[in-house]
Amino acid sequence: MGEVGFGGNILKDGNAVEFKTGSWRNRTPIHYKEKCKNCMFCVGYCPDDCIKHKDGVVEGIDLDYCKGCGVCSKVCPFKAIEMKSKDEE
Repeated sequence: MGEVGFGGNILKDGNAVEFKTGSWRNRTPIHYKEKCKNCMFCVGYCPDDCIKHKDGVVEGIDLDYCKGCGVCSKVCPFKAIEMKSKDEE
């Protein structure tokens, strides 16, 4: 894992993948494939690019980097993503 410089300075571009931030999360998104219509709203709105997709199909959520903000669940018109707290998982 890379080191963050003094004061949180990022000294090298492209190193965000070295810092898995998913452990910060206190809510976890649960993706229900059977409800998902692959509208891709969640993909466009996720601030951390955590929605895994291929060829227009949502394949899941990258929990290594998801911080649990819940934006994906809020924008999903089909209720295919639900946020669960740690004690509900």
